[in-house]
Amino acid sequence: MPELPEVETARRTLEQLVVGKTIEDVTVRWHKIIKFDEGVEAFINRLKGQTFRSIGRKGKFLLFYLDGDVLVSHLRMEGKFSVKPETEPSDKHTHVIFKLTNGEQLRYNDVRKFGTMHLFTEGQENDTPPLTLVGPEPFDEAFTLDYFKDKVQRSSRMIKNILLDQTVVAGLGNIYVDETLFKAGVHPERRGSSMEDMELVRIQQAAAETLLEAVEKGGSTIRSYVNSQGKIGTFQQQLLVYGQNGTPCPNCGREIIKIKVGGRGTHICTSCQK
Repeated sequence: MPELPEVETARRTLEQLVVGKTIEDVTVRWHKIIKFDEGVEAFINRLKGQTFRSIGRKGKFLLFYLDGDVLVSHLRMEGKFSVKPETEPSDKHTHVIFKLTNGEQLRYNDVRKFGTMHLFTEGQENDTPPLTLVGPEPFDEAFTLDYFKDKVQRSSRMIKNILLDQTVVAGLGNIYVDETLFKAGVHPERRGSSMEDMELVRIQQAAAETLLEAVEKGGSTIRSYVNSQGKIGTFQQQLLVYGQNGTPCPNCGREIIKIKVGGRGTHICTSCQK
Protein backbone atom coordinates (compact mmCIF):
# COMPACT_ATOMS: atom_id res chain seq x y z
CA MET A 1 0.00 0.00 0.00
CA PRO A 2 1.33 3.48 -0.81
CA GLU A 3 2.36 5.19 2.43
CA LEU A 4 2.91 8.88 3.18
CA PRO A 5 6.12 9.27 1.11
CA GLU A 6 4.55 7.63 -1.94
CA VAL A 7 1.37 9.72 -1.64
CA GLU A 8 3.42 12.91 -1.16
CA THR A 9 5.43 12.02 -4.26
CA ALA A 10 2.17 11.50 -6.19
CA ARG A 11 0.92 14.87 -4.91
CA ARG A 12 4.04 16.66 -6.11
CA THR A 13 3.98 15.13 -9.57
CA LEU A 14 0.23 15.63 -10.00
CA GLU A 15 0.62 19.28 -9.01
CA GLN A 16 2.96 19.68 -11.98
CA LEU A 17 0.63 17.78 -14.31
CA VAL A 18 -2.91 19.02 -13.63
CA VAL A 19 -2.95 22.33 -11.71
CA GLY A 20 -4.54 24.99 -13.92
CA LYS A 21 -6.33 22.45 -16.10
CA THR A 22 -10.11 22.24 -16.37
CA ILE A 23 -12.40 19.21 -16.23
CA GLU A 24 -14.61 18.87 -19.30
CA ASP A 25 -16.25 15.59 -18.35
CA VAL A 26 -15.87 12.58 -16.05
CA THR A 27 -16.34 8.89 -16.82
CA VAL A 28 -16.84 6.49 -13.90
CA ARG A 29 -16.52 2.81 -14.81
CA TRP A 30 -16.56 1.40 -11.27
CA HIS A 31 -19.19 3.20 -9.21
CA LYS A 32 -18.14 1.82 -5.82
CA ILE A 33 -15.05 4.04 -5.86
CA ILE A 34 -17.26 7.14 -5.63
CA LYS A 35 -18.37 7.90 -2.07
CA PHE A 36 -20.83 10.75 -2.66
CA ASP A 37 -24.25 10.78 -1.02
CA GLU A 38 -25.94 12.38 -4.03
CA GLY A 39 -24.78 9.61 -6.38
CA VAL A 40 -22.36 9.15 -9.24
CA GLU A 41 -24.21 11.31 -11.78
CA ALA A 42 -24.33 14.22 -9.36
CA PHE A 43 -20.61 13.68 -8.66
CA ILE A 44 -19.88 13.92 -12.39
CA ASN A 45 -22.08 16.97 -13.01
CA ARG A 46 -20.63 18.84 -10.05
CA LEU A 47 -17.07 18.39 -11.30
CA LYS A 48 -17.71 19.48 -14.90
CA GLY A 49 -16.18 22.87 -15.62
CA GLN A 50 -14.11 23.05 -12.45
CA THR A 51 -10.38 23.77 -12.62
CA PHE A 52 -7.68 22.14 -10.49
CA ARG A 53 -6.30 24.95 -8.29
CA SER A 54 -3.89 23.03 -6.05
CA ILE A 55 -3.27 19.57 -4.63
CA GLY A 56 -2.81 18.84 -0.95
CA ARG A 57 -2.38 15.80 1.24
CA LYS A 58 -3.48 14.68 4.68
CA GLY A 59 -1.95 11.42 5.83
CA LYS A 60 -2.42 9.03 2.93
CA PHE A 61 -5.25 11.06 1.35
CA LEU A 62 -4.81 13.25 -1.73
CA LEU A 63 -6.84 16.49 -1.74
CA PHE A 64 -7.64 17.99 -5.15
CA TYR A 65 -8.71 21.62 -4.61
CA LEU A 66 -11.03 22.79 -7.39
CA ASP A 67 -12.99 26.02 -7.95
CA GLY A 68 -15.35 25.42 -5.04
CA ASP A 69 -15.00 21.78 -4.09
CA VAL A 70 -12.36 19.41 -2.76
CA LEU A 71 -11.96 15.89 -4.17
CA VAL A 72 -10.55 13.64 -1.41
CA SER A 73 -9.00 10.44 -2.71
CA HIS A 74 -7.41 7.43 -0.99
CA LEU A 75 -5.30 5.11 -3.16
CA ARG A 76 -5.66 2.04 -0.89
CA MET A 77 -3.63 -0.97 -2.07
CA GLU A 78 -2.96 -0.38 -5.77
CA GLY A 79 -4.49 2.96 -6.78
CA LYS A 80 -2.55 5.44 -8.89
CA PHE A 81 -3.22 8.56 -10.95
CA SER A 82 -1.65 9.39 -14.29
CA VAL A 83 -2.11 11.96 -17.02
CA LYS A 84 -2.39 10.66 -20.57
CA PRO A 85 -3.39 12.00 -24.00
CA GLU A 86 -7.05 11.17 -24.65
CA THR A 87 -5.91 9.42 -27.86
CA GLU A 88 -4.02 6.80 -25.81
CA PRO A 89 -6.21 3.76 -25.03
CA SER A 90 -6.95 3.10 -21.36
CA ASP A 91 -6.66 -0.38 -19.88
CA LYS A 92 -9.28 -2.44 -18.06
CA HIS A 93 -8.07 -1.27 -14.64
CA THR A 94 -8.74 2.41 -15.39
CA HIS A 95 -11.93 3.09 -13.44
CA VAL A 96 -12.30 6.88 -13.35
CA ILE A 97 -11.34 9.26 -16.17
CA PHE A 98 -11.32 13.04 -15.82
CA LYS A 99 -11.39 14.42 -19.36
CA LEU A 100 -9.55 17.74 -19.46
CA THR A 101 -10.24 20.58 -21.89
CA ASN A 102 -6.67 20.52 -23.25
CA GLY A 103 -7.02 17.04 -24.77
CA GLU A 104 -5.51 15.17 -21.83
CA GLN A 105 -7.07 12.82 -19.31
CA LEU A 106 -6.40 12.40 -15.60
CA ARG A 107 -6.88 8.66 -15.11
CA TYR A 108 -7.37 6.69 -11.93
CA ASN A 109 -6.12 3.11 -12.25
CA ASP A 110 -6.75 0.53 -9.52
CA VAL A 111 -6.25 -3.21 -9.97
CA ARG A 112 -7.88 -4.04 -6.62
CA LYS A 113 -10.70 -1.43 -6.93
CA PHE A 114 -10.30 -0.55 -3.24
CA GLY A 115 -9.63 3.18 -3.72
CA THR A 116 -12.15 5.86 -2.77
CA MET A 117 -13.16 9.36 -3.87
CA HIS A 118 -15.19 11.77 -1.74
CA LEU A 119 -16.37 15.22 -2.82
CA PHE A 120 -16.93 18.14 -0.42
CA THR A 121 -17.61 21.83 -0.59
CA GLU A 122 -14.27 23.43 0.20
CA GLY A 123 -14.01 24.14 3.90
CA GLN A 124 -16.13 21.17 4.89
CA GLU A 125 -13.66 18.40 4.05
CA ASN A 126 -12.12 18.43 7.54
CA ASP A 127 -15.47 18.36 9.36
CA THR A 128 -16.53 14.85 8.44
CA PRO A 129 -15.04 11.40 7.74
CA PRO A 130 -12.76 10.30 6.28
CA LEU A 131 -10.45 13.20 7.19
CA THR A 132 -11.76 13.59 10.76
CA LEU A 133 -10.45 10.06 11.39
CA VAL A 134 -6.88 10.96 10.40
CA GLY A 135 -4.41 11.58 13.22
CA PRO A 136 -1.40 13.93 13.12
CA GLU A 137 1.65 13.11 11.05
CA PRO A 138 5.00 12.40 12.78
CA PHE A 139 6.34 15.87 11.92
CA ASP A 140 3.15 17.80 12.84
CA GLU A 141 3.22 20.20 15.78
CA ALA A 142 0.21 18.30 17.17
CA PHE A 143 2.27 15.11 17.43
CA THR A 144 3.68 16.04 20.83
CA LEU A 145 5.16 13.69 23.38
CA ASP A 146 2.16 14.26 25.66
CA TYR A 147 -0.22 13.34 22.84
CA PHE A 148 1.82 10.25 21.91
CA LYS A 149 2.15 9.09 25.51
CA ASP A 150 -1.60 9.35 26.01
CA LYS A 151 -2.28 7.23 22.92
CA VAL A 152 0.41 4.61 23.62
CA GLN A 153 0.85 4.14 27.36
CA ARG A 154 -2.86 3.64 27.99
CA SER A 155 -3.03 0.88 25.39
CA SER A 156 -2.40 -2.84 25.74
CA ARG A 157 -1.91 -3.16 21.98
CA MET A 158 1.48 -3.95 20.46
CA ILE A 159 3.43 -0.86 19.45
CA LYS A 160 3.49 -1.86 15.77
CA ASN A 161 -0.30 -2.04 15.67
CA ILE A 162 -0.56 1.33 17.41
CA LEU A 163 1.73 2.95 14.84
CA LEU A 164 -0.25 1.42 11.98
CA ASP A 165 -3.45 2.97 13.36
CA GLN A 166 -4.06 6.05 11.16
CA THR A 167 -6.23 7.64 13.85
CA VAL A 168 -3.20 7.72 16.17
CA VAL A 169 -0.51 8.80 13.71
CA ALA A 170 -1.03 9.32 9.99
CA GLY A 171 1.13 8.14 7.13
CA LEU A 172 2.95 5.13 8.55
CA GLY A 173 2.37 1.73 6.97
CA ASN A 174 4.12 -1.62 7.16
CA ILE A 175 7.37 -0.56 5.50
CA TYR A 176 8.00 2.59 7.49
CA VAL A 177 6.85 1.19 10.84
CA ASP A 178 9.43 -1.60 10.53
CA GLU A 179 12.11 0.95 9.67
CA THR A 180 11.04 3.31 12.47
CA LEU A 181 11.04 0.65 15.18
CA PHE A 182 14.42 -0.66 14.09
CA LYS A 183 15.96 2.81 14.23
CA ALA A 184 14.36 3.39 17.64
CA GLY A 185 15.59 0.01 18.95
CA VAL A 186 12.09 -1.09 19.95
CA HIS A 187 10.63 -4.56 19.42
CA PRO A 188 7.32 -4.41 17.46
CA GLU A 189 5.58 -6.73 19.95
CA ARG A 190 6.16 -4.45 22.92
CA ARG A 191 2.86 -3.47 24.55
CA GLY A 192 2.05 0.21 24.59
CA SER A 193 1.54 0.19 28.35
CA SER A 194 5.15 -0.98 28.82
CA MET A 195 6.70 1.83 26.78
CA GLU A 196 8.91 4.38 28.50
CA ASP A 197 9.00 8.07 27.65
CA MET A 198 12.47 7.98 26.09
CA GLU A 199 11.49 5.08 23.86
CA LEU A 200 8.55 7.12 22.60
CA VAL A 201 10.84 10.07 21.93
CA ARG A 202 13.11 7.80 19.86
CA ILE A 203 10.10 6.49 17.91
CA GLN A 204 8.87 10.04 17.21
CA GLN A 205 12.29 11.08 15.93
CA ALA A 206 12.81 7.92 13.88
CA ALA A 207 9.37 8.13 12.28
CA ALA A 208 9.82 11.75 11.19
CA GLU A 209 13.36 11.11 9.97
CA THR A 210 12.38 8.00 8.02
CA LEU A 211 9.40 9.59 6.29
CA LEU A 212 11.28 12.74 5.34
CA GLU A 213 14.16 10.70 3.91
CA ALA A 214 11.72 8.58 1.93
CA VAL A 215 9.97 11.67 0.54
CA GLU A 216 13.34 12.99 -0.67
CA LYS A 217 13.93 9.68 -2.49
CA GLY A 218 10.48 9.62 -4.11
CA GLY A 219 9.18 6.84 -1.86
CA SER A 220 9.87 3.11 -1.96
CA THR A 221 9.09 1.13 -5.09
CA ILE A 222 7.85 -2.16 -3.69
CA ARG A 223 5.86 -4.34 -6.08
CA SER A 224 3.84 -2.05 -8.36
CA TYR A 225 4.31 1.49 -7.03
CA VAL A 226 5.32 4.20 -9.49
CA ASN A 227 4.57 7.90 -9.26
CA SER A 228 2.16 9.82 -11.49
CA GLN A 229 4.82 10.23 -14.17
CA GLY A 230 5.58 6.51 -14.23
CA LYS A 231 8.87 6.91 -12.35
CA ILE A 232 9.99 4.62 -9.54
CA GLY A 233 11.06 5.70 -6.06
CA THR A 234 14.51 4.79 -4.77
CA PHE A 235 14.19 4.69 -0.97
CA GLN A 236 13.96 0.88 -1.09
CA GLN A 237 17.67 0.92 -1.86
CA GLN A 238 18.39 2.12 1.69
CA LEU A 239 15.81 0.16 3.67
CA LEU A 240 17.52 -1.18 6.78
CA VAL A 241 15.24 -4.08 7.76
CA TYR A 242 12.07 -4.18 5.64
CA GLY A 243 12.47 -6.93 3.06
CA GLN A 244 16.00 -7.64 4.30
CA ASN A 245 15.31 -10.96 6.05
CA GLY A 246 18.32 -13.24 5.81
CA THR A 247 20.80 -10.39 5.50
CA PRO A 248 23.11 -9.05 8.26
CA CYS A 249 21.82 -6.30 10.53
CA PRO A 250 23.57 -3.03 9.56
CA ASN A 251 24.20 -2.32 13.26
CA CYS A 252 25.33 -5.61 14.82
CA GLY A 253 25.65 -8.12 11.98
CA ARG A 254 23.05 -10.56 13.33
CA GLU A 255 20.65 -11.91 10.71
CA ILE A 256 17.48 -9.92 10.06
CA ILE A 257 14.43 -12.17 10.48
CA LYS A 258 10.81 -11.94 9.41
CA ILE A 259 8.00 -12.62 11.89
CA LYS A 260 4.25 -12.02 12.00
CA VAL A 261 2.87 -9.21 14.16
CA GLY A 262 -0.86 -8.70 14.08
CA GLY A 263 -0.99 -10.69 10.86
CA ARG A 264 1.55 -8.43 9.14
CA GLY A 265 4.95 -9.52 7.91
CA THR A 266 7.47 -7.78 10.17
CA HIS A 267 11.24 -7.46 9.85
CA ILE A 268 13.45 -7.17 12.93
CA CYS A 269 16.88 -7.64 14.42
CA THR A 270 16.44 -9.70 17.59
CA SER A 271 19.66 -8.26 19.00
CA CYS A 272 18.96 -4.55 18.45
CA GLN A 273 15.21 -4.80 19.17
CA LYS A 274 14.75 -6.71 22.40
